[in-house]
Amino acid sequence: MKKQGGFTLLELLVVIVIIGLLAGYVAPRYFAQVGKSEIQVAKAQIESFEKAMDQYRLETRRYPSAEEGLEALRPYLKKAVPHDPWDRPYVYRVPGQRGEYEILSYGRDGKAGGSGEDADIGIN
Repeated sequence: MKKQGGFTLLELLVVIVIIGLLAGYVAPRYFAQVGKSEIQVAKAQIESFEKAMDQYRLETRRYPSAEEGLEALRPYLKKAVPHDPWDRPYVYRVPGQRGEYEILSYGRDGKAGGSGEDADIGIN
């Protein structure tokens, strides 16, 4: 009889442990970069809203009311008003706490306040 070649259980366990260690090292770094990129996307979208707000004000001599919301900016945006990277609508306040208006995202957790990826994202 010929002896069939193959891997022993010990060899397979060693390979699985090595893969697990590599995944444990790489995954946190990867997901940290994803969180940072989501924050950058939110900031870029808010800047786009602010440019559209300026165009809206030039034409109407006022900013959209709270009832009109960000949907009033639709003619000034290339696409429909997007949700934030966490698939929640942006918050639009008139008047804002720091100016005539405020546009912000509540971050990953969707709640006011927070820190890190859960922090509120806004420019104005």
